[in-house]
Amino acid sequence: MTTPQQGTYFAAFSLDGKDLTKSAINGVRIALGVSGAAALIIGLIITFWPKGAAAGIAVLLGIYLLIAGIAYLGIGIFSRGIGGWARVLDIILGIVFIVAAVLAFTNISGTAAVLAVFLGVLVGIAWIIEGVVALVQIGDARSKGWSIFFGLLSIVAGIVLLFAPIWSAVLLFILTGIGLIVLGVIQIVRAFTFGRGIVTPA
Repeated sequence: MTTPQQGTYFAAFSLDGKDLTKSAINGVRIALGVSGAAALIIGLIITFWPKGAAAGIAVLLGIYLLIAGIAYLGIGIFSRGIGGWARVLDIILGIVFIVAAVLAFTNISGTAAVLAVFLGVLVGIAWIIEGVVALVQIGDARSKGWSIFFGLLSIVAGIVLLFAPIWSAVLLFILTGIGLIVLGVIQIVRAFTFGRGIVTPA
């Protein structure tokens, strides 16, 4: 029975390089290193410069809205194969998207705050639903005590998010940054250790 190569198993990952060629292993190492470095950098930015990161996300949202608005506007104006009302709706949607993009660019901090509220409310609703589902399915759970605890905790956490969405979203944002830092470090370690000791096929 073979044992996993050192460095090929981290957390839930189970990529095995024993059947890969040397060039494939090098490709995996590069991919892991690049993705790990990106995750680490983004995680550091989110954790230590959350306001700047939130502003960056707001700018990206504004760019998306602008591109989508121009695309819908173009479809509505230049597409001859769709009905008149559909073209009118595309033009209206394009204008709405462009206006939203302009508003996002003129008030980056306000856009970031709106995104924070939206994220907090969305996650809060999701946690409440998850908690209710856990309580409803107590009969099928192996550990009823843990199911009740998890369900109640999820509902309470969801309610807290709904009543304090900005504060909660900031906390979630920072936790996401910390998670990305950990993931980035793991990926970089894997990049250096993946495929070590493996005899590659000719």
